[in-house]
Amino acid sequence: MDINTSPVANATAAGAAALANTAPQTEPVLSSDFETFLKMLTAQARYQDPLEPIDSSQYAAQLAQFSMVEQQVLSNDLLTSLASQIGSGNMAELASWIGMEARTTAPVQFDGSPIVINPNPAAASDEVYLVVRDRSGEEVQRLQLPVSAEPVEWAGVGNDGTPFATGLYSFDIESRANGEIILSEPTETFGRIVETRLQGSDTVLVLEGGSAILASSVDGLREPPA
Repeated sequence: MDINTSPVANATAAGAAALANTAPQTEPVLSSDFETFLKMLTAQARYQDPLEPIDSSQYAAQLAQFSMVEQQVLSNDLLTSLASQIGSGNMAELASWIGMEARTTAPVQFDGSPIVINPNPAAASDEVYLVVRDRSGEEVQRLQLPVSAEPVEWAGVGNDGTPFATGLYSFDIESRANGEIILSEPTETFGRIVETRLQGSDTVLVLEGGSAILASSVDGLREPPA
């Protein structure tokens, strides 16, 4: 006599098998799938056809998958905890950077004192220009520079001799060859660090004027000019 397998059992078994082959990528998804996997595996065992029980090797494979998902959830919890501890330690160490000047391509505060620019023009360029932009990104000045990587000072004075207003400014180096622009990119300056923050596992430095940069992006520090 033929006995039909319960549709519920088939659906549950198919769902559990599909879940066993899923590779979650984030902790919330892992945790959710871990609980769902457990429920579906239990339902699969409860509603299996007694005349055609689940193959023991298949069941063992699903239990192994169950264990792997559980371990992944626990590992993610541990990594999150370690990242938080490491980030807190870094922030404590970087607190000593407050008051120092960080080398950065982020907008920096102009307070009337000259700003040191560190150009890095393209090797093939025959003309180099410094492009100055205000807080809104609007170009406010364009100055020709020597074709060199030597630091230069931006005085913060307009072409008519009028000082620029205090505020945030950013700087681009535009490299030209035979009259054509071959490279235009932000150039590095120095901004004073006024605060350190922890955002997730990242340590963020806040510069005078409000610009925020990752501590890991800083490739130079100096004492502020006397």
